[in-house]
Amino acid sequence: MIKKITTLVITIILALTVVMPSTSYASDIKGHQMVNELTHWANLGVILPDSKGNYNPNRAVTRGEFAAYITRALNLPASDKFQFSDLKVGDSLTFEIQAAAGSGILGGYPDGTFRPNEKITRQHMAAMLYKALRYLNVPLKAAPLTFNDNNKISKQFHEAVATSVYYNIIRGSHEKKGVFFNPQGSATIAHAAAFLYRMNVTAQQYGQDDTVSPEPPPVETNNNSYYVGTISDTTITKQPTVYVTYEQAEAAYEASKNVNLLFQGDKIIKMSSGIASAADVAANTVTIYGNKDFTNALTYVVEGSELKYFGSNDTYAIVQAGDTKGYAKISEITLTPTSLIKGRDYYYVLNGMLSHKLYDHIKQAYIGEYVVGEAPSFMAPGVHYYGTDGVHFYNTNGQLVGKHYQYFQFASLRQPTNYTAEELDYMINTILEERRTVAPRYANILTESRLLGLGAFLKTVEQEHHVNALFILATAVHESDYGISTNALQKNNIFGIRVFDANEEAGSTYATPNDSVLAFINQYVNKNYTPQSGGYAKGAVPGNKTTGMNVHYASDPFWGSKIAGHMYRLDNRFGRKDYKQGRLAMVLNDGSTVNARMEPSTSSPIAFTYKAKVIGESGAFGYPVAIVEEATGSDGYIWYKVYSDDNPPADFVWIRSDLVKPL
Repeated sequence: MIKKITTLVITIILALTVVMPSTSYASDIKGHQMVNELTHWANLGVILPDSKGNYNPNRAVTRGEFAAYITRALNLPASDKFQFSDLKVGDSLTFEIQAAAGSGILGGYPDGTFRPNEKITRQHMAAMLYKALRYLNVPLKAAPLTFNDNNKISKQFHEAVATSVYYNIIRGSHEKKGVFFNPQGSATIAHAAAFLYRMNVTAQQYGQDDTVSPEPPPVETNNNSYYVGTISDTTITKQPTVYVTYEQAEAAYEASKNVNLLFQGDKIIKMSSGIASAADVAANTVTIYGNKDFTNALTYVVEGSELKYFGSNDTYAIVQAGDTKGYAKISEITLTPTSLIKGRDYYYVLNGMLSHKLYDHIKQAYIGEYVVGEAPSFMAPGVHYYGTDGVHFYNTNGQLVGKHYQYFQFASLRQPTNYTAEELDYMINTILEERRTVAPRYANILTESRLLGLGAFLKTVEQEHHVNALFILATAVHESDYGISTNALQKNNIFGIRVFDANEEAGSTYATPNDSVLAFINQYVNKNYTPQSGGYAKGAVPGNKTTGMNVHYASDPFWGSKIAGHMYRLDNRFGRKDYKQGRLAMVLNDGSTVNARMEPSTSSPIAFTYKAKVIGESGAFGYPVAIVEEATGSDGYIWYKVYSDDNPPADFVWIRSDLVKPL
């Protein structure tokens, strides 16, 4: 059976409740940092006052006093099994020391003395506490020792100190240079009270009898402290050890083979394997940076989005969105260990088409799916594939299965569509008619949709502004819910312009849908996103979170592939006039710049220069271009003629072939 501590007759609730000191003797306890622990033991007669009624909490405690405290706290039986030559016969302190010795909680020196009046060292105190825990049938688990003065702890006390650290009985001293155990230092009466109090709580939580090993109750946590723990299957076990600094906790995490989680409070901030996701934050989006100081923003994602996890600490998590690897604030990231993953984004093949099913990691639910495009030959029906960039696809074991660029996702939006204005209007009318019976909100779509009659205007915009009309239509379909979103109906805003994640009610107002189209082209596509002079120029394609408009235009990491999916489905159904009509390639320049010239020669004037950009973790994403033809220049190089990223009147430019990688 469990050996009883005196205070175990009091419920655990009382043991953890603030006990107000008695006014008769609390003059030097009141206001002390450890007033609760001191008062608890004073009320139970474990720590006694001096002749003046004072408890002297800041005085160093002696070996004899600490032995007596343990005897009284545990109500140890009397024993004369061990005799010490320097103890007074018949003295009450002698009986208490002998009781502790008889219970196996302490021993003397080789010369037969106990030295009761010496200040007890912290490592000797840990040894007594260790033996007291053993007496109480508490499992003697050990935490890795991470103190800055580990080398000063005598080897025979390592296990005892590690057990007290594991159960958060002795925490160490937090100093400027780190956390120190100070093994040869003395402790005060207040420290003794605190250590015994924590031992008491530990015994109540973890003490076992000989046949039962109950699951320990949840560990009380402090959100400013650090803890380590384990996950086995779906069960998380958090160790009670409190680490004052992240460095301490990380050292314990790295030192123990049995530890695979690190917490700050109850939040997992480091794990051995799993996935990351954008947490529920006020801005509704999480930014990924190129540096640990969070000053170089690379891209951003909407909350709930899945991210690939590489590692983390108490400040940042290293994650990947699309093919972009960077740093996110750990406060804005949720880490989910592998065995706790309830759902994930995944791809699958159906009827020769590649579909993408999406999971929201905040709602912990699947939130929809869409057809991306034609399925690559290396994918099989009935199999789930995973990937963050829409190009690299992995199996459930994380092995790369294949690489495939969806055509419309990486086709230059400078290349015009082959559909006429009349054909675009036919597309619009047909899809709106079909949408009418899908859901009640579409009941009046044939009269209310702001997409009606846009065909001719889209072709005019395409000719004058060099932006593919099918891309504009697909974007409007996606952003305006087929032209019947609130912003579309009330503001003629069919592109969600200035509708932010943190405020979906906002949005610019336009006199007509045509004005919304012009705003999308002139204020966004041709101003900041397509020409190299633009602040967000990452490539003239829908793209992903590494290349194209999707990098900065939308927080949805799959905005580009969704737009491409609309383009594919429209084209596949209404004539297949655009699919693979261009030869796709990438201008790869992660360090130096690349010049686009007016003619196929290095002596030709420079039309514009491709700026260096992040080309992704795989190195596969530069500036997408569409090759029209190739020629041998006067300088002997092969040159590619491509659609110009620049605004009109430029139509085409030439790039040296060794600077371009065909897809």
